[in-house]
Amino acid sequence: MKKFTLPIRFGFIISATLIAFFLFLALFNLHTNPMFSLGNGLITGFGIYEVIKYHKLRVGKNFSYSSGFTSGIVAGFVATIIFTAFFLLYATEINPAFLSNLLEVFSGDYSVGIGVVCFVVAIMGFSTTVVLTLTCMQLFKDSRNIPNRNNEKDGEITMKKVS
Repeated sequence: MKKFTLPIRFGFIISATLIAFFLFLALFNLHTNPMFSLGNGLITGFGIYEVIKYHKLRVGKNFSYSSGFTSGIVAGFVATIIFTAFFLLYATEINPAFLSNLLEVFSGDYSVGIGVVCFVVAIMGFSTTVVLTLTCMQLFKDSRNIPNRNNEKDGEITMKKVS
């Protein structure tokens, strides 16, 4: 459990920032505009980047692709679960008219309930987390293209000429 404390803390911070961003948009009645969900991606991406960066600083030379990936995934999934719970609470208790206002943005007559919308919010959060974690790990993974002490690249097979 100790190895998950950093990602869980970052998950709470990411979710708090997502909730604050959502409520800020709600002040100006912009929370039903799907264009502003790009801000969610920026917030989540920055949080995942930071958790992987701090994880790499914490473990030093023991940093591996799988441990960095795990940190990003855990932080993003925690943030998604918390934000989805907040979204459900907001759409059912705080602003019951939110769902109908949200569906007005899209043309057509949709008869979907809050469960489907929350499921979509959760799936979008989980998929965003996976994509952004894979993207951030490209910045933090060890490159095999950097020469080592013997001026050989990792994974490079050197052929010796046999005469």
